[in-house]
Amino acid sequence: MINRRSIITFAALGAVSALAIMAGGTITVHAANKELKIGFVGVTSGAAAAWGTSNVRSMQTRATWINETGGVKIGDETYDIKIVTFDDQKDPKRAIAGMEKMAQEGIHYVVGPNVDDGAAAVRPVAESKGIIYFPYAFPKELYTPPASNAVLGMIANYQSAPAIYKYLMENRGVKKVAFVAANESDPLSQRDGGVAAAKALGLEVVAATDVYQNDTRDFTPVLTPIVLQKPDLLVLSGVAPGNAPLLIRAARELGYEGLISTETAQDAKVLEEGAGELANGFISVGGASTPEIASDTMKEFVERYTKMFGEYNDESNTKAYALEYIIETLKANPAAIDNVEEFKKTIDTFSAPNPYLKDDAKLTYVGMTSFGQKRQLSVPMVVTEYRDGKFETLFVAQVD
Repeated sequence: MINRRSIITFAALGAVSALAIMAGGTITVHAANKELKIGFVGVTSGAAAAWGTSNVRSMQTRATWINETGGVKIGDETYDIKIVTFDDQKDPKRAIAGMEKMAQEGIHYVVGPNVDDGAAAVRPVAESKGIIYFPYAFPKELYTPPASNAVLGMIANYQSAPAIYKYLMENRGVKKVAFVAANESDPLSQRDGGVAAAKALGLEVVAATDVYQNDTRDFTPVLTPIVLQKPDLLVLSGVAPGNAPLLIRAARELGYEGLISTETAQDAKVLEEGAGELANGFISVGGASTPEIASDTMKEFVERYTKMFGEYNDESNTKAYALEYIIETLKANPAAIDNVEEFKKTIDTFSAPNPYLKDDAKLTYVGMTSFGQKRQLSVPMVVTEYRDGKFETLFVAQVD
């Protein structure tokens, strides 16, 4: 028996067919795009949340943009991009769990983690499960042979520190430098790299062993002996965005009048809220763009990001790149969709237009000088100075 619902269904289908015939054409059914999952494992909570949040927001902004404009064609298929995220809370054990989750979902390309411990902890999972990951962490052993699955997503401190110190020596008269770091492997490693760079440039290092616990909120006892040394430059090695304004405020309230810098990216809004005008003059590695070199695509990226999240983080000028590199490398070699060994083969010769910079800038992999192989994204080294709620560019450089 044909029920009423069936009659309605048949009638509707018949109406559609009739309309198609009257229009003199045929019915075209567009198949849905395939789905390409790209993962994120990193910190999006706690004092270092700004690092991972800018990763996630950058990926979501770009993925939404791509999907709205029809997806991305890789080989013979067109894909929509889906971002799968996992907050590791800056905990190496959770980072491992996050990477295992990505493997279970069949994800081969993951952005993060954001700190040294997490990036090192997930290496066995990435290598055994066939995952290429893009850490924002600096240990050279992640990127030097025999390691081959990690690709550094930003400028490392041992690449930026010499450039910053040299600039400050030549332009701000810096002669004496002091270092302070959280008592954790990531900032301690960055401190040691900074000390080595400073000594190589001939700077006098007046403090190199002072540390604090990451949950410290009163930094006066830590900074008092350092301020008494009267350094020209105080380096906050590996400082988390949530701690930077507290350290800056404490130093200034102790009467320190010299320069303050770090090689980690920071958040202008956090600095403004936590230190106000006391943060003026604070120097850090900024996002990989400036108004002078930003393309129209970068400007639209900023607009879309701001519309989605109500604010923009300068660090996302750097964090925009990882997803772009993944997609463009897959376009260059579609066999890499499910085979990271194919991705690795493509890295050495890969080149594509850089959508975020003006003129003829290219996306390429670098790292030969630092790692002996190309395991780093080529992004501009933009060094910034905080001033009245925003970052101003000091200089722009590149690494090879």
